[in-house]
Amino acid sequence: MNNSENSLESYRSLLLLSEITGEEPLSQRELSRRLGIAVGLVNSYLKNLVSKGYVRVKNFPSNRYAYLLTPQGLAEKSRLAYQHLSYFTSLYTVARQDYLDLFRRLEAAGVREVAFCGVDEVAEVAYLSLQETDIKLVAVMDDARAGETFFGVPVVALAAGAPQLTASLVISSLKRRNELLQALLGQGIALGRIFTAGADTGKENGGGRA
Repeated sequence: MNNSENSLESYRSLLLLSEITGEEPLSQRELSRRLGIAVGLVNSYLKNLVSKGYVRVKNFPSNRYAYLLTPQGLAEKSRLAYQHLSYFTSLYTVARQDYLDLFRRLEAAGVREVAFCGVDEVAEVAYLSLQETDIKLVAVMDDARAGETFFGVPVVALAAGAPQLTASLVISSLKRRNELLQALLGQGIALGRIFTAGADTGKENGGGRA
């Protein structure tokens, strides 16, 4: 497993530990929805955290469960948060500039409306960059977050939003970039309408250029 995979593994563990800090009974499906990852992955991570003594399971009626942090789990959450602090500082700086560069190129090309595909911490950074242009965010799509709102814009499933859109589509998640690109292509969206941020735009995954 390479360093980026290790980083993603520990980041997902941090997210799970953060979600289960209370005694709220949460299903694995609910954790899957909140984290935007498959139920099977949630199950795998939880088993790993339980086996390491970071999490214990409390039973509720009607086959519901609460996943509770042990003292060791609290210490591990703090350790992972510190580990990822420098990562997020760097991520914010780089993503902020990359998305600003992308939106300025789109604006110069005459684009006035965009739709975001993917909702996570990077999408929030992308939205901040978008505010420095006159481009309007008209739609947000993410199957795992459908029904929520993103800065006042309703989040819809890809199948519900993509076919009706005429705006340029911006992939607003870095860690799910290739997955979302393939999902958009699967909805019949032309490759030239899909844009990603970063110096490798259009090279690594074939996305559009402004």
